[in-house]
Amino acid sequence: MKLAAMTALAAAAFSAAAPAHAASAASAASAASAAPDISGTYWATSYSAKIQVLGGGEPPLNEKGRALYQQIQAALKDGSLVDKARRVCTPDGMPRVLATPYPFEIFQTPADQVTFVYEMNHQTRTILMNKPLPTAESLITEPLYNGHSVAHWEGEILLVQSIGFNDRTFLDATGLPHSDEMVTTERIRRIGDTLEDVVTT
Repeated sequence: MKLAAMTALAAAAFSAAAPAHAASAASAASAASAAPDISGTYWATSYSAKIQVLGGGEPPLNEKGRALYQQIQAALKDGSLVDKARRVCTPDGMPRVLATPYPFEIFQTPADQVTFVYEMNHQTRTILMNKPLPTAESLITEPLYNGHSVAHWEGEILLVQSIGFNDRTFLDATGLPHSDEMVTTERIRRIGDTLEDVVTT
């Protein structure tokens, strides 16, 4: 069941916790492969409980999505629904994991993957480099909180595509829903000591 039209939902900015070129195995591997170096430790520069739509406005939910969102918000308010990511520490999922005040670290080693390690709920996200995106049918038996991700470089931008999500997460802390048919595209780039991640779903 699709709940939203494709749109750029969020542009998250993160500050680096260490100098951009601190010596590390990840940096060395990145330099050797001539890929842009986005390795390092980051944390969000701002926080909003509600996902921010590029250009402003509300997330573009269809009629079913709007009705479900209202039901979820009411249930969260009266306690008949629990936000398990906060109550029992299940993974936040994408893109909600980007909107936490806790740091995360990016590793670019081995060379055929990029790994995100999040302090929040101890999540790990592995992104395979230069592989084809799996089909939804091939992932139907293994849906993941953060989906299955592949990526490639387009100049300075790491283009990440993800599919195969489960439907047990919210897109943000307000209960914004998504279905297991969600597909996300991220455009990640480093600008000085800041990491930018624009998510389209």
